[in-house]
Amino acid sequence: MKAVVYLRIASILTLIHAVLHTAGGVFGKTPPGPASVALEAMRANQFVFMGASRNLWEFYRGMGLAVTIFLTIEGIVFWQLGSLAKSGARLRPVLAAFAVAYVAMAVNSYYYFFTAPVVVELLIAACLVMAMAKMKVAVAE
Repeated sequence: MKAVVYLRIASILTLIHAVLHTAGGVFGKTPPGPASVALEAMRANQFVFMGASRNLWEFYRGMGLAVTIFLTIEGIVFWQLGSLAKSGARLRPVLAAFAVAYVAMAVNSYYYFFTAPVVVELLIAACLVMAMAKMKVAVAE
């Protein structure tokens, strides 16, 4: 397969990751019991931080949405990089940075979340590495 195909696959996987993160993580239902008690405690305790009244739930929800935004943008960027890869553009350093970031996210997900995001993040990193391997070497101008 060509580099563009791996980047398109990485793009689609990243967009799926964004959708599932949003549906299951940010807007998912909290199960009854200890989880809902913890959620209510997060909502109940208001505090002023940097001049704004917030609670931990708002920070949690806001960071979840921030991850969704970044995953969505990364999916779009990977698609666009696929077009640039066709021209032999010097994308390896950019792809390497994203690949390292996705491996780091997989480690983070392993320790703090669960298996599904680990698998998706490692697949995205693998696609980025394969795209780098398949890219033509750009000729120095």
